[in-house]
Amino acid sequence: MRCVVQRVAGASLRVVEGGAEREHAAIGPGLCVMVGIERDDTETDLAWTAPKIANLRIFDDEQGKMNRSVLDTGGGVLLVPNFTVAGDARKGRRPSFENAMRPPEASAMFDRLAAGVAALGAPARTGVFGADMRVELTNDGPITIWLDSRR
Repeated sequence: MRCVVQRVAGASLRVVEGGAEREHAAIGPGLCVMVGIERDDTETDLAWTAPKIANLRIFDDEQGKMNRSVLDTGGGVLLVPNFTVAGDARKGRRPSFENAMRPPEASAMFDRLAAGVAALGAPARTGVFGADMRVELTNDGPITIWLDSRR
C-alpha cells in the first residue's frame, strides 16, 4: 500500500457528477492522504498503514520540532482513494497501473483503512472510490511524506 501524506492547514474534496461539483468532505489542519492500494496488498499492509498515518510525527511541538502526530494535535485526516499512486513510471513515458488492485477489492480495503484510522482516534473523512474528484489543499510546511507498506 502506498500513500502520499501531506501535512495541511486545510483540505477539501469535491465530487464531480454530471458536470456539476458538490462538496463531499473537508478538514481543517491535519493530513491529506492520497491512497494507492496495490494488487498484492493484504491485511498486513493495512495493519501497518493505518497506525502509521495516525501516529506519524510530522507536526511541530512547542520547540518547533516535528514531534507530534495528528492524534496529538486533534487534527483531521482526509483519505483520498487514488489508484495512480500505485502507478509505475519507470519504463517509457506512460505509467503502468498493473500493480493497482482491482476496484471491488480495493474499495473494500480503502474502507477498512478509513475505519482503522478512525478507530485509532483520528477523525477520518474520505473521498468517493471511483469518482471524479477535485481536491484542494494548503500544504503546511510544505511537509510531504511517502509511505510504502512494503519498503
